[in-house]
Amino acid sequence: MSRALVFLLGMFPLFAADFLPMAVWYGGGKARAPMLEKNARAKKELWRKDVRQIKALGFNAIRTWIDWASGEPRQRQYDFENLDVILELAREEGLRVFLQVYMDSAPQWVGAKYPDSLFVSSNGQTVQPESSPGYCMDHPGVRSADLAFYQALAEHVRGNPAFAGWDLWSEPHVINWATPTYISNPEFCYCRNTVAKFRSWLRNKYGDLDRLNEAWYRRFDSWDQVEPSRLSTILSYADYIDWKMFIADKLGGDLHDRTAAVKAAAPTAIVTSHAAGVGLFASPHHWEGQSDDWTMAAQVDYYGTSFYPKHSAFVDRDSVWRAALLDFTRSFGFANGRGGFYIGELQGGFGTIALNVSPTVTPEDIRVWTWSAIARGAKGVNYYAWYPMSSGYESGGFGLNQLDGTITERARAAGAIAQTVNRNQKLFLEARPPKAQVAIVYNPLAHFVGGRQRATVYAGPQGEVAGIERDSLLGIYRALFETNVPIDYIHIDHLTPGDMRQYRLVFLPYPVMLPEASAAVLRAYVQSGGALVAEARLGWNNESGRASERIPGMGLWEVMGCRETDVQTGDKGRTALKWLANGDELAARWYEETLEPMSPSARVSARFADGRAAAVTSTYGRGRTLMLGSFISAAYQSGPTPAVARFYRSLLEWAGVELPVVTERGQVEVRYLESGSTTLVFAINHSKQPVDAAFRLKGRRFEHRLEAQDAWFTTSRD
Repeated sequence: MSRALVFLLGMFPLFAADFLPMAVWYGGGKARAPMLEKNARAKKELWRKDVRQIKALGFNAIRTWIDWASGEPRQRQYDFENLDVILELAREEGLRVFLQVYMDSAPQWVGAKYPDSLFVSSNGQTVQPESSPGYCMDHPGVRSADLAFYQALAEHVRGNPAFAGWDLWSEPHVINWATPTYISNPEFCYCRNTVAKFRSWLRNKYGDLDRLNEAWYRRFDSWDQVEPSRLSTILSYADYIDWKMFIADKLGGDLHDRTAAVKAAAPTAIVTSHAAGVGLFASPHHWEGQSDDWTMAAQVDYYGTSFYPKHSAFVDRDSVWRAALLDFTRSFGFANGRGGFYIGELQGGFGTIALNVSPTVTPEDIRVWTWSAIARGAKGVNYYAWYPMSSGYESGGFGLNQLDGTITERARAAGAIAQTVNRNQKLFLEARPPKAQVAIVYNPLAHFVGGRQRATVYAGPQGEVAGIERDSLLGIYRALFETNVPIDYIHIDHLTPGDMRQYRLVFLPYPVMLPEASAAVLRAYVQSGGALVAEARLGWNNESGRASERIPGMGLWEVMGCRETDVQTGDKGRTALKWLANGDELAARWYEETLEPMSPSARVSARFADGRAAAVTSTYGRGRTLMLGSFISAAYQSGPTPAVARFYRSLLEWAGVELPVVTERGQVEVRYLESGSTTLVFAINHSKQPVDAAFRLKGRRFEHRLEAQDAWFTTSRD
């Protein structure tokens, strides 16, 4: 999808990247975020016991918070007492402070002064805040007040030796932490201010009304007639795609403005934000208004994610799920020369939503989860939280310790890791992941074929949707996980020939809708020697929802050396391909696409049960291609088989991918980082049994016994 607006961090002064926080969420006492206890000054010495315990365990920072309602109860009359007490305690006890800012809990005076600033759903119903979700930032008065609060905070903490940085926005959406159960199929925000901003976005994209009318199949006479999509129709759904792309860009712009506000007053403080659920698992259809990770990452020093492997409800959250989430986050964190990512929230204890309670979080979990993040280059880890939640529907959950103050072995395990990181701050700060030779294309447009017909209204914790789009991105990763080959996720809107050169093998899963501009980059990649593997109905639709005349679309049939002659849905959405090279049956999902070779070098490499051509290998320029007539990756995620695992691993050799890790004994996950001439080596045992592991990394042999659910870290010099 093309972006009509681009926001760049380069306009901001550089930050002082000299600190890697290993922090716990602590707001003073036992109040849960974003709530604050009253009379902070009187409780300073009581809180000191907690702060000293945090320090004693090995943590180097506190992630504290402030909500707008508490911080500015009356316009431009600020109350930063809680923050001041935490800063004083941190300075006195030798800790640093990061500040989480919550604007969703907005003061009453904002609504009273700007009564037309309420969030408006697609059906016209408004949302009256009940501690959240606040007011629409697209209202000029609200935006001005919002940014003024950030600037006041920045001026207040500027120069404070304990203050390290910010998280400006926790889990960004248009509307946060408020589900309007009285509205059927809510969607935000349709207030007049957001609609006006959308019209401006459209002017920037299309230039004039005639081009918009052509794209949307409308007859608008003026821009004032243009409204966001609310319907699903049989005609065009370009209007719906534009609306959702605008929402993602708008959220990027909102974060950009907040960054500018704090950077103006405190330019050297670290600025971060973090997603609830990264795009790997979330859908751009989400009714709350879904952000785009690459767009958000461009606005701050570090963007990251919440990380809750044992949230209150499971959605396939095993070791591969965790690894894929972290590698996806690493991918946007280090993209375009950026310096890494933060774990904004790392689950500290069992999760709960009302009566739904997760399995116990163990010290072993904490060790594996934390080292898994650090092994991918995380530049900050923030455990959620020091105490369990003391109120709300998460009451009793997510704490490192007991609510009565009892310190747990989980907290001690986290503190021990923090001590290791603290002793090696420079080493970890400078560490970078190796350049991957394998990439999986992340394509948000894949969700949009059919427009609102595919819309996902509600989802699980952190917005996770267990659909074919997610399964396709996860299946390839799952099949290759045990090879320990580094894998990047690359955003289809940010593909460039220069960036693509490092990859010997690129997977394009579930490619049913592509932006037109990506076709030229993919063509150039293969022509210059790359290996491309694509799945069924490649380029069926473009970013406007228009069908290609020939599939693969956008001229990619030439690159893939074949065309579609027929397509049908498999029986009950399932099918299989017989791989001709070895006779393996490759389970697949949804489509059976019959392919016809169109190039002298093209060969049928798999067939469906009735003999129809199901896959074609070919060459183009100096590169090679494999076109698959179904969705093998999604089928592997939902039902792994040895045959499909062999198939994906054979593609590494087919593309000439070098394996940096060779396992000699014991199956463990091996990751590494490079910090100058030093290599940081991490071995992680995800199983419940001890493992005697031996492996070679870049020619050097390592041997270690890992206990059940354990992680091992060492360094070596080149």
